Amino acid sequence: MPAPEADWDAIVNLPLREWRPRSRMTATVTPVDHPAFPAVDIHNHLGRWLSDDGDWLIKDPAALVAMMDEVGVTTIVNLDGRWGDEVTANVERYDRAYPGRFVTFCHVDWDRLAEPDGEQTLLAQLEDSAARGARGIKVWKNLGLWVEDADGSKILPDDPRVIRILTRAGELGLPILIHVSDPKAFFDPLDVHNERLDELMHSRDWWFGDTTRFPTFERIVEGLANLVVATPGTTYIGAHVGCVAEDLDWVEALMAKAPNFHVDIAGRMAEIGRQPRRFARMVERFPDRVLFGTDIYPVSAEAYRNHFRFLETQDESFDYSPGAEIPPQGRWQVSGVDLPVHLLRAVYQDNARRILA
Repeated sequence: MPAPEADWDAIVNLPLREWRPRSRMTATVTPVDHPAFPAVDIHNHLGRWLSDDGDWLIKDPAALVAMMDEVGVTTIVNLDGRWGDEVTANVERYDRAYPGRFVTFCHVDWDRLAEPDGEQTLLAQLEDSAARGARGIKVWKNLGLWVEDADGSKILPDDPRVIRILTRAGELGLPILIHVSDPKAFFDPLDVHNERLDELMHSRDWWFGDTTRFPTFERIVEGLANLVVATPGTTYIGAHVGCVAEDLDWVEALMAKAPNFHVDIAGRMAEIGRQPRRFARMVERFPDRVLFGTDIYPVSAEAYRNHFRFLETQDESFDYSPGAEIPPQGRWQVSGVDLPVHLLRAVYQDNARRILA
């Protein structure tokens, strides 16, 4: 039976949104069911503020703990404490109900900084959250992108009031997990060269390329660096590989300048997975400053095991988001970092345990 003729006209005019290439590569698959050392997930979300319906993201905490036991995760840091009664609700639901398995971080209501007594309000809020059981602070990307001062200008991470508030956090012994800005492509023009168009088409409010409304990527991350250097007594974990996963030279330069600056890998397997050898060199240079995290919620055993495979094997060309029809953060695959055992122990547990005390 003759082969069907190729419809080249249809292929030439195929819309990109309909293209679903399937890899024909035969590559090594090394299952890693458990991490080399019991792991601490320093970056996850278990609370209510990110849910679509206002309910808890985790409906059954006991089932989550059972899954953690299955895959070898000892502790998850819950970044959803917010402030006031929400801190108490998260601490009671997780930290106190399952001692040692969860650590809740609070937030600061930066929008109140525009009020005449905003700085004092936030200092009091911070101390109240610590008294309620918060063990750290999550600073989110709204600082620098959306939070406005009384005159309508954006409040940046190196604002003197922010510096004073986070200096106080250090005095209270509260580490800061900070996410400023977003991937570089979210600030690039929306054109044929933007590598994250798939993602931005589904989340249009993540595009910050309008400089009449938002500061530039460079100005925001400069603010992060200024903040970290100005508050040497405060411990920082730069979310998503220091908030600049596409430029590890920049991240390393800040780590070299600021011994109080650490990074997690959460949500950036796609970025460091296309530069695994470069990332491994960074871990070798700063073995006590890189932490394991996922930022996948609700997290699954499959997602954890994909992270273990990524950190521990030499596997090449595999999906960073298994099961996704279109890879969510870019149309590419990743390769394993293959960290040696002594670095795996530091990344999985030692660094987090030291910071969380």
